[in-house]
Amino acid sequence: MTEKSNQLFEYVMAHQNEILKEWKDRLKELGDQKYSSLLSDQAYDNACNEYLQILISHMHSPGTDFSERVSDFAHKAVQLGWSLKFISEGLKQLSLIIFTRLTEDLSEEQKMQVVWEFDRLLSPINNELIHQYAASWERTVSLQKIALQELSAPLIPVFENITIMPLVGTIDTERAKQIMENLLTGVVKHRAQVVLIDITGVPVVDTMVAHHIIQASEAVRLVGAKCLLVGLRPEIAQTIVNLGIDLSQVITKNSLQKGMEAALEMTKKQIVEMGDPE
Repeated sequence: MTEKSNQLFEYVMAHQNEILKEWKDRLKELGDQKYSSLLSDQAYDNACNEYLQILISHMHSPGTDFSERVSDFAHKAVQLGWSLKFISEGLKQLSLIIFTRLTEDLSEEQKMQVVWEFDRLLSPINNELIHQYAASWERTVSLQKIALQELSAPLIPVFENITIMPLVGTIDTERAKQIMENLLTGVVKHRAQVVLIDITGVPVVDTMVAHHIIQASEAVRLVGAKCLLVGLRPEIAQTIVNLGIDLSQVITKNSLQKGMEAALEMTKKQIVEMGDPE
């Protein structure tokens, strides 16, 4: 460790409480008040202290690999909801706090002598945090996307041989592929004879959406089941007529209740109301 490195390390070690307090206050000022208010002072204390300890360890042993610790911290930052902009500005503020405090009583020439050593020690670990944060964010987004895809077109068994696929939101080409895949897999898995596709929550049914529904219905028929399209609201029906879309090959019902009644009839089932037990 050089003389300047030792000076930086000893200063941060001796003044870490003051540095932590000032850094935490600046982070709270930087953060979105709507989200910052949800985090306790203890959460800020823990996060700031954890990263400062990583910096101190790095300054003491610059050649040591701290990537795992930085990766853990980056993952926690993502969980706290801190944005990349917030992290970058926060690291800038930490560096500024340490540098300003360390060089407060030094001449301009002495300050310049500290700059290189300061940058050599702090920049690598700060850059590593940015890199690890980006990687952790990408992993999180990827996992969320997979989870949303799995939930975006669920096939739910409601009775023996009867399943429902409730659709909510806009249907694009990518989601249509997911719907088709889930339909075919679910029909076989649940041994469905009748599948109800409920589009009550689909705001717009255009030519593309209708095309995908027809394709899905045909695919279900090819694997030995029947498909019912339910939840056709009046405005959707009007749109389909105006566009000249032919849904004559698809059984349609205006509500899930009507569709369920039809499905029960197709599978030779009925719901019988039981009287009160004596």
